[in-house]
Amino acid sequence: MSAPSAADAITGLVLAGGAGRRMGGRDKGLIELAGRPLTAWALDGLRPQVEALLISANRELDAYRAWGVPVVTDAEPDFPGPLAGVLAGLQAAETGWLLSLPCDAPAVPPDLAPRLHAAVMAEDAELAVARSAGWLHPLHALWSTALAGELAAGLAAGQRKVTDWQNTRRRVIVDFDQQPEAFENVNTPEQLAAYAARRDAAQGS
Repeated sequence: MSAPSAADAITGLVLAGGAGRRMGGRDKGLIELAGRPLTAWALDGLRPQVEALLISANRELDAYRAWGVPVVTDAEPDFPGPLAGVLAGLQAAETGWLLSLPCDAPAVPPDLAPRLHAAVMAEDAELAVARSAGWLHPLHALWSTALAGELAAGLAAGQRKVTDWQNTRRRVIVDFDQQPEAFENVNTPEQLAAYAARRDAAQGS
């Protein structure tokens, strides 16, 4: 099978550039689950599905670069939010599409990229967003890299809410109702501990 053209190829972006406020200010992407940083889980889940990888980070840059993946940073200071990380990825990607993934969702659906890509192609959309059990997951999304200019304008105008900006685009929603566990976020130390406990119990059963 031949490689996809640049227009159809996908770059995976792990979003690890937040302030980690609910983790006590710790750099969330470097927090460990089962002895491995959350970013490592995300990279491993994306790698088989995409042609290139990027990491969005704003602290501990050398630690992130140690994975051998290009690291992009927000153009604005003080953690303006995930849309800024997505914009940095859109601007850096050399492919037609960018697949974003938050670093705190360690279980990546193995068919995330192909299903989102099939949906944007079928619907002539600019953006595909995953949904599971009725909940949208706006950062589990496939973005046309042609959106970079308009997203930059939105951020310059003060836009910060991911879903609000996505609602202005030609968007398609893709249901992953058979994989609700793949979208579970670990935003707090308590959620991380509970997730790790369930994972250990499942492996021991």
